[in-house]
Amino acid sequence: MKEPNQGHPTRVRLFIKPHCGWCRQAMAWLDRKGIAYERLDVTSDPKAWDEMLALSGQTLAPVIEVDGQVLADFGEAELSRWWKWDAPSRAS
Repeated sequence: MKEPNQGHPTRVRLFIKPHCGWCRQAMAWLDRKGIAYERLDVTSDPKAWDEMLALSGQTLAPVIEVDGQVLADFGEAELSRWWKWDAPSRAS
C-alpha cells in the first residue's frame, strides 16, 4: 500500500462513525498533527457510506483517503505508520 504525500496533501477525507473509538483517535491524531481534513459521517450521509464502501471494500470505519491513497479500519498506531509522519505537529 502506497503512503500518502507526507509534506502537504491536497485532499484528506476521513470517513467516520460518530461513536467509533478508532474514528475519534484518527480525528485526534490528525488534529494534533495540524492536518486539515474533511470529516464524512457515514451513519448520516448515504452518499458517504456508498463512497466509503467503494473505496475500501468494507463497512468498517474509519477509512481515510489522502490524495487518492486509502487506509481502512485502522487505529492511531496504524495511521501513524502508514502516514510515516511521527514528527510533532507542524501547526504553530
